[in-house]
Amino acid sequence: MKKWWIWIGLIVLIGIFAVPEAYAYLTKRNYESEAVEEIPDGYEVATLAGGCFWCMEPPFEKLKGVKEVVSGYTGGEVRNPSYEEVSAGGTGHIESVQVYYDPEVVSYDQILDVFWRQINPTDDEGQFVDRGYQYTTAIFYNNEQQKEIAEKSKQALASSGRFDQEIVTPIREAEAFYKAEEYHQDYYKKNKFRYDYYRGNSGRDDYLDRTWGTDRELDLPKKEAS
Repeated sequence: MKKWWIWIGLIVLIGIFAVPEAYAYLTKRNYESEAVEEIPDGYEVATLAGGCFWCMEPPFEKLKGVKEVVSGYTGGEVRNPSYEEVSAGGTGHIESVQVYYDPEVVSYDQILDVFWRQINPTDDEGQFVDRGYQYTTAIFYNNEQQKEIAEKSKQALASSGRFDQEIVTPIREAEAFYKAEEYHQDYYKKNKFRYDYYRGNSGRDDYLDRTWGTDRELDLPKKEAS
């Protein structure tokens, strides 16, 4: 009886860990990312980098007024980069997300308020367990209005007294944004067990809880549960 349960356990573990990896391998072969240029009618886009893009999708996708969050790569000069190239470093790209939002429902200021509550803005060598330039933070502005709002938001955070170190998150002009491989999109939904395990051990939530406490979750309208 014990051996039977051991085999069942092994099959479950293989399903959790090996199957997603096999799928990722099959889908990423010969993959060439493409630059994302179109913005849905009636929406605007916020381009943000906060370390691992898996962790940056959930907080925005639950907001009312957000149509979609896309994981990808930006900031570098290499065209059509792959995950392997970016994660290895040297491409100049960093993992980022593009948040497509309805400005009549949720503002860019509010998007940035959520952004600051997902990252360590004093770390210029990576984010939490993920180290290296490719996992650093940034706000990429898509127009002069976004630039002005981002600069004011960063200054307000620096003046808040919440951090005793310099806020190093740069504010940069948006460049070509390349959509990441499909298996990265909505990873927290497609591979919930693996995502929860990674996030729980990354140190992100522990840091954010210590830093923000009861202020971590903003009182913003959320989408209705489907």
